[in-house]
Amino acid sequence: MVLLKVSILLLTWIFIFPAYADTFSISSVKDNIYRFSNGSHHSVFVVTDNGIALTDPISTNAAKWLKQALQARFDQPVRYVIYSHNHPDHVYGGQVFAEPGVTFIAHEWARDDLLASQANTQIPNLVFNDELHLFLGDTQIDLRYHGPNNGKGSISIHFPRQRVLHVVDWIVLGRMPYKNLPGYDIRGMINSTKDVLAMDFDILVGGHADIGNKADVRYYLRYLEQLYTAVLEGMREGKSLPSLQQEIRLDEFQSLKMYAKWLPLNIEGVYNDLIDQSYLHLRSE
Repeated sequence: MVLLKVSILLLTWIFIFPAYADTFSISSVKDNIYRFSNGSHHSVFVVTDNGIALTDPISTNAAKWLKQALQARFDQPVRYVIYSHNHPDHVYGGQVFAEPGVTFIAHEWARDDLLASQANTQIPNLVFNDELHLFLGDTQIDLRYHGPNNGKGSISIHFPRQRVLHVVDWIVLGRMPYKNLPGYDIRGMINSTKDVLAMDFDILVGGHADIGNKADVRYYLRYLEQLYTAVLEGMREGKSLPSLQQEIRLDEFQSLKMYAKWLPLNIEGVYNDLIDQSYLHLRSE
């Protein structure tokens, strides 16, 4: 009878959402924590006897698939939807879960931007500034703001008992940071990543790329620091962007996916950030 029920549920998912069968997936992370994937985008959710807390819905289609999958597989109501930051490729689709009894949470700056930019997703009704601690069933969820890094109001989502941490966009494991770092604050990324390394976790689940551990986060931080230093020193010597892109080689990090293709773009991103944020091109020395 149980096998029959499982088979029916699997067939239901395939027939209701045939176009998404090869795109969306759920995988176990640890204990009652799971990762939801939509291609290269990932979020997490935790299942308890008192309901489910989930992070970014990713998109409307992804949220529809996830809602159906949660109902079929876990039969628990969604209690919290937590936005990692303000970017639409992570927080769109929130309205799919907008029902009585569901609380939407974000950092105050993420909510402010969603309102100001008239984003087409559910607007959070609970915001915080520095930290927020949630308790759902036997699970604690700690939300923390680490300062500017990418987007508005980007936070970490920490499950202390399970020693699992979820960070979106500004920590990427096993892959280079995205192209020319659009919307990124390179110094903020470095500072926020250092802050995260002081936290107590064994597993980091990113919003993109791989799942890893603290050693992987340290490796990523080392890349950011060496990238920043190389670009800064070159600019202070008066070198142009094309020269920097030709000269800078960070071969220690060749194992990162997209290294050869995106290193010149990463250099461009840091170069532009130092101009936009520090006005380095206006210095007289």
